[in-house]
Amino acid sequence: MDDYDPEEIEAGRLLFARQATFVMGCAKIEQLPDPDLPEIAFAGRSNVGKSSLINGLVGMKGLARASNEPGRTREVNFFDLDGKLRLVDLPGYGWAKASKTTVKKFQDLGRDYLRGRVTLKRVYLLIDARHGLKKVDDEALDALDLAAVSYQIVLTKADKLKKGEGEAMREKTLKAVSKRPAAYPAVALTSSEKGFGIEELRAEIIRTTGAQP
Repeated sequence: MDDYDPEEIEAGRLLFARQATFVMGCAKIEQLPDPDLPEIAFAGRSNVGKSSLINGLVGMKGLARASNEPGRTREVNFFDLDGKLRLVDLPGYGWAKASKTTVKKFQDLGRDYLRGRVTLKRVYLLIDARHGLKKVDDEALDALDLAAVSYQIVLTKADKLKKGEGEAMREKTLKAVSKRPAAYPAVALTSSEKGFGIEELRAEIIRTTGAQP
């Protein structure tokens, strides 16, 4: 992860201390809210910790609802950060129980959002730090590259690793995406449970979006 000065860390804290609210969930591309605010989106496999990361960023336990049932997020969910920024939770992928028709429907919805959203500044693709990139993630990486949307890998659940394993996984992941055209050349290492890496990710989001507290 890049280095951030104290001013950037503080700006990130202040921005994400603002009131965050759920706006809407969209099952069709026509339902999306007007593109009138900068947006960042979160993607990843089901149960990788998307809801926990969004809640950790805004300091609220119940904003994005985590589910014990993988694949529960089947809409594009929008959260408003006090009129400064929108956080977007994309449908998870890698469901074992959903039908192929259902999977295709919600993956297509995510792709349509990625291709046509002019205010989308970056996608944060979440990967479980214990497992790293898997074959199931390749399709998401390919879709992001095809959409030519800047994306950054965020490793989650770093608190579950032994000392030194997190940095090793960060380097391995960075090397794996280094030749992908739309991948941002840095990998974030985070733990929503312990708060590790959250300050730095907020600062990165400020750099990326230009949003100010």
